[in-house]
Amino acid sequence: MKKQCPECGDNIVGRIDKKFCSDACRNAYNNKVNKDSKNLIRNTNNRLRKNYRILEALNPKQKTKTSRARLIEKGFDFNYFTSIYTTKAGTVYYFVYDQGYLPLEGDYYALVKRES
Repeated sequence: MKKQCPECGDNIVGRIDKKFCSDACRNAYNNKVNKDSKNLIRNTNNRLRKNYRILEALNPKQKTKTSRARLIEKGFDFNYFTSIYTTKAGTVYYFVYDQGYLPLEGDYYALVKRES
């Protein structure tokens, strides 16, 4: 019984447990399978990545302060973050991976970087 490549349909020659006829077919097949199939996932990841870059650029010294207007001007979206950290005192930090922000009075934000 001859096995066929799931990507192109050609016959597979070689080892008995071989699944694809070539590396190109294996890569093409896996790229299709692992591609972000839903726009929601892709768009969310893009927004998180953009937010992270903005926080990283505005916070080179690991702790600084900035205005809400400056974050919005750069394209920051406050609806997208990866985690929330609440201190014992009840202060709430929002994090995009290891870059975080804390809402302050007067539309200002403290930017921080979480230690590894």
